[in-house]
Amino acid sequence: MTESYSVAILGATGAVGAELLQLLEERNFPISNLKLLASPRSAGQVLEFKGECFTLEAVSEKSFQGMDIVLASAGGSTSKAWAEAIVQSGAVMIDNSSAFRMDPSVPLVVPEVNPDAVEDHRGIIANPNCTTILMSLAVWPLHQACPIQRLLAATYQSASGAGARAMEELKQQTQAILNQQDPPAEIFPYPLAFNLFPHNSPLNAQGYCEEEMKMIHETRKIFGAPDLRVSATCVRVPVLRAHSEAINLEFAEPLSADRARQILAEAPGVKLLEDWDKNYFPMPMDASGKDEVLVGRIRQDLSHPCGLELWICGDQIRKGAALNAIQIAELLVNRNLVQSAMAVSS
Repeated sequence: MTESYSVAILGATGAVGAELLQLLEERNFPISNLKLLASPRSAGQVLEFKGECFTLEAVSEKSFQGMDIVLASAGGSTSKAWAEAIVQSGAVMIDNSSAFRMDPSVPLVVPEVNPDAVEDHRGIIANPNCTTILMSLAVWPLHQACPIQRLLAATYQSASGAGARAMEELKQQTQAILNQQDPPAEIFPYPLAFNLFPHNSPLNAQGYCEEEMKMIHETRKIFGAPDLRVSATCVRVPVLRAHSEAINLEFAEPLSADRARQILAEAPGVKLLEDWDKNYFPMPMDASGKDEVLVGRIRQDLSHPCGLELWICGDQIRKGAALNAIQIAELLVNRNLVQSAMAVSS
C-alpha cells in the first residue's frame, strides 16, 4: 500500500468507531486525511490519532467530499440516510449496519472467506453481523474441505454487541445487584447482570428473532449457498466483551475431529485453543482484544456419523465489526478498487 487515502469514520464516538480509529493506527493504514463524523450532539469532541488531535464534525451533505473511504458505524438509519451522498461523492462506503447486507447489489464480505466479492461493489460494501463473521471464519475452511449440509448455532452474545452504553449498563447493573439495589435497565429490556435472556431483537411469525435470521440469510449469501440449511438460537449473556458460539455441523460425509483440527490450524484468522486434560477451551476473556477467532472443543457429534461440534469465541467489537471493516478497506486498497466508485457515481 504505497498510496495514501482520505478516510472518514461515521459514528466515531461509538464502541466500534473507537475501535476503528485504534485499528487504523495499529495496522498503519495509509491515511492522508482523516475525518471523524458524528451526530451534532457529539460535534466538537476531540479524539486522538497518532498523537494528533482531531475534532469531531457533525455529519452533513458536504462531509464526504474528497473522501476515498467512509467507514460507517452509526446504525442502519444513519447509513441509509447518508449512503447516496457518500456514493455520489465518489467514496466507497464500508457499512457496519444491517441496512444493505441483503441487497443483491451490495457485496457482503468476510475477507478470509469471500474476498473476491469486493470486485463487484458499486460504492457500498456491507460488513456482516458479528455472529456471522465469527462463525464463518471457523466454518468456511471446513465447508471447503467437506461440504456442509446443515449448520446449527447457539450464540452467547456479550453486552458489547449492543454498544458502549450497553457495556456501561452491565457494569452498573452488576454493582447495583451487589449493593442489593434494583439494577437499571434502559439499553436492555431486562437486567443482564447475573442473568441471561434470548436475544431481544424483534420476532418474526416463525418465532425467530431478527438476530437469528441475520445469521441464516447472511451465511447463505457469504458462502454462496442459498439452499444451505441453517438455524440459530441467539442469547444475550452477562459478558462485557467477546461473543461465544456452540456450532453443530452436518457434513455430506464424515469429517474426523482430527482432520478438522488440521484444517483449522492452517485457516486464516483462526487460532486453536484446546487443553483436554485441563478442560480448558476458548473463553471470552481469552478472545477479548484479540484479532483471531478462537476455536476449541472440536468433537464428533455422537448423534450423527457426519456430525461435528465446535466451540468458538471472538471479539465482537474487533473481528466481529471494526477489524473486518478495516480488512475490507485493505482489500480495496491492495486491489486498487477504491476509485471505482467514482465511475459508478459519474
